[in-house]
Amino acid sequence: MASFSSIGIGLGGNVDVNALIKASVDAVKIPITKTGGLQQQAALTNSKVSAFGQFKSLVSTLADAAGKLTSVTGWNGAKASSSNAEAVSVSASGGAAATSFSVQVQNLATAQSSMSASIAAKQPVGAGTLSLQVGGWAGEPKAFTAGTAAAVNIEVSATDTLADVASKINGSKAGVTATILTDAQGERLLLRSSATGEEAGYQLSVQDADGDNADNAGLSRLVAGMSTEYAKNANATVNGIAVSSATNAFADAVSGVTFTAQKVIAEPVTITVSKDTSAVKKNVEDFVAAYNAVNSALNASTKYDKQTQTSALLQGDATVVTLQNTLRSALQTVTDSGALRNLSAVGVISAGGLGAGNVSPDGSLELDATKFNKAMEDPDAVKTFFRGPDGGNVADGFAGKFKAVTDKLLAADGFFASKTKTYENALKLNAKEVERVLDRADRTEKNLQQRYTALDTKMASLNALNAYISQQVSTWNKSSN
Repeated sequence: MASFSSIGIGLGGNVDVNALIKASVDAVKIPITKTGGLQQQAALTNSKVSAFGQFKSLVSTLADAAGKLTSVTGWNGAKASSSNAEAVSVSASGGAAATSFSVQVQNLATAQSSMSASIAAKQPVGAGTLSLQVGGWAGEPKAFTAGTAAAVNIEVSATDTLADVASKINGSKAGVTATILTDAQGERLLLRSSATGEEAGYQLSVQDADGDNADNAGLSRLVAGMSTEYAKNANATVNGIAVSSATNAFADAVSGVTFTAQKVIAEPVTITVSKDTSAVKKNVEDFVAAYNAVNSALNASTKYDKQTQTSALLQGDATVVTLQNTLRSALQTVTDSGALRNLSAVGVISAGGLGAGNVSPDGSLELDATKFNKAMEDPDAVKTFFRGPDGGNVADGFAGKFKAVTDKLLAADGFFASKTKTYENALKLNAKEVERVLDRADRTEKNLQQRYTALDTKMASLNALNAYISQQVSTWNKSSN
């Protein structure tokens, strides 16, 4: 009879009881661990979840690309040019009307600056309080009008030098920057407003600790001897009409156009604004690229390699084929309004130049630049094809109809939501089955351990009895001799 080991002192020999128990438990776990078992099924389902997550992301990008073709701003692109960009640069926003006008620049915008009288270097300036108020100067003589922001007070101690005062002003965030100028006479406090324009000036006042705010002693020296250059707006003329800006950028003079004065120039600069079709072309190219990305991912997930005789993850999955056919069918949409009826008419054709009605081997698209440029000779017709006639329903255009398809796929109760729910349910059932098998394996392990432990105890008792009998026989034999 074979003997046993590994439970306790009762079992001996060369049979590994723990290995026997493990083998029995592993046999119970076979539904989980076998090829094609629960473990592999869960991994495969998670891979499919990841794949459909990628598809959803790509379809969402495609929906966004279609959405740009429905947006009116995408069709109202404008570009602007300047006959002298070094003097006046220009940009135009979408919707700006095609136009041309001349600009002359009389002066650039400046910031207010001021300089105090000289003070001995590194000497205390005197105690007191400086007050900085942002506002505007106007008239002759100049009169100050305070802005909406409250004045900022800077406390100056008896030991503060001019450098300390400058540091406190900069730290106060009062809309004024300060620095120190050192010359042969000593140090001077230089102030400059942080912004340009007449409304971004400032007024510096003082409360001198010596009680006299107007003398040339103590802290009041910074104000009493100060020279000032007042801020100016940039001034220009548009077609001879005066315009002004707090900065050198004129954003409100001509609707949809911002021109920026770079330098004063006597000769007029011609600004030209025209339609910009490059934005339309890019939006169409983005749509083609987004569609090709989805199509390529679907192809890769369903392909079969004849050489290696291996199938891709979703090869034979009917829902993937349905998704691909849905998108391909949407491409065949024909509009009922306008001179252009289908994608081929605006230059979007099957890759390889197969034209309308034909599908490239992999189903991808490309933009025929020649056909597109020809169609864009009538940009309103292209616009009507993609987003429907002006004043009509955007859903009547190709882009609106295509986006409706993608929106339905992406909806909370749509294709992807349904697919996700199916996989979630499959994973839940898988997890429950794994839990059931593991519970049975755990019970099997405990049962076998109990049985072998009982056998171990019994064997220990028998071994003890065997030893006792052997001892008694020896004793009897010795007595007989």
